[in-house]
Amino acid sequence: MVIDPTSTIPTIGASGAIAATLGAYFVLFPRARVTSLVFLGFFYQLIDVPAIIVLGFWFVLQLLDGVTSLGMVQTGGGVAFFAHIGGFVVGAVMAKAAIAIGGRMGRSADPRAVG
Repeated sequence: MVIDPTSTIPTIGASGAIAATLGAYFVLFPRARVTSLVFLGFFYQLIDVPAIIVLGFWFVLQLLDGVTSLGMVQTGGGVAFFAHIGGFVVGAVMAKAAIAIGGRMGRSADPRAVG
């Protein structure tokens, strides 16, 4: 609704929440390895790529698709690119906030302590 308040087509789905999970993963585990299938013509190979590259590439694709869809008139449902973008950003910001709050709370010297 923020991107196109004149739209008569509702956007319903969970993709923004999934994108928020990806945004949090981007912040919390940037060096984790993601096994990806890479095609080179008829040849393919599985390679391990850092999560920060895979998720960064995905985010850039969402930005490009979202910006190019701004001027288009749609007669049916489509992909809510800005829900993906917003979800990813919110997830990343919330993960950063969780890290900051956790760092300020400190750790107990007792290893049996809960929390």
